[in-house]
Amino acid sequence: WSGRRCRRLAGHKREPELRHPSAMHWAPPLMHALSAIVMKGSPAHVAVFGATGGCGAEVTYQALERGHRVSVLCRDPSKLCVPPGSGGAAAGSPLSSPMLRVCKGDVTKAADVEALFEEAEEPVTGCVIALGGRTSDVGETMLTDGTSNVIRSMKARGVRRISVVTSIGAGDSQNQAPFFFKLLMWTVLKGVFQDKNNQEALFFGGEGSDLEYTVVRPGGLTLGPPTGTTQVISGEAGSISRADVAAFCLDAVTDPDWKYVRKAPCISAGAAS
Repeated sequence: WSGRRCRRLAGHKREPELRHPSAMHWAPPLMHALSAIVMKGSPAHVAVFGATGGCGAEVTYQALERGHRVSVLCRDPSKLCVPPGSGGAAAGSPLSSPMLRVCKGDVTKAADVEALFEEAEEPVTGCVIALGGRTSDVGETMLTDGTSNVIRSMKARGVRRISVVTSIGAGDSQNQAPFFFKLLMWTVLKGVFQDKNNQEALFFGGEGSDLEYTVVRPGGLTLGPPTGTTQVISGEAGSISRADVAAFCLDAVTDPDWKYVRKAPCISAGAAS
């Protein structure tokens, strides 16, 4: 991983570079138009932050299954694996694809986030943030600091669509959390939820408020397979698989008619039809 931070996996041969060097930054107006074209049906280029976690791995795997290009930023690329929910018998094996580009780095370091966008052969068209980890490992403000870095890199290039996984109980959804979960929020998870609330505030009146964001607040997360029954709820949250959360997040950055732009839907598993 010396030199360039980002590597394409599975022995993919780099395609000839056709862009003029002066176009490497993809001016925001041009990028905005390109994003609109991509959302009409062409494969997207999705950047995933938190790809070694449960939801992030699902987003990465499902995006590749849908035929999209994917770029991920990981502190430890060796932890990038096929997820248990969607991966079936391949779960736990290294995740690789000619359409996958892995960048080694830390989302709290602006230069690492910039490298993911800057070194892309094709411009990023949408971002999914599914960050997590023990506070002792990642710090007390990782969610807020990392998301801020992503927002700045997106805005510099005119990338518009972003979905961000937070949690039921964050922001104004506290009353939708089950009582036992509220107890955790008020005690052992108090610091984590302070960071989640600050992360959300970046979009609700903060520096990301002009992006086409969706703040996704899932209920209790499970390792089950995708069900396709996700529903947006207004009452108390139930459980939902990480695979279904990932599908919802991907739709948020690839569906041109997405109806939850600049909203914060709470999601839970629905009844099977």
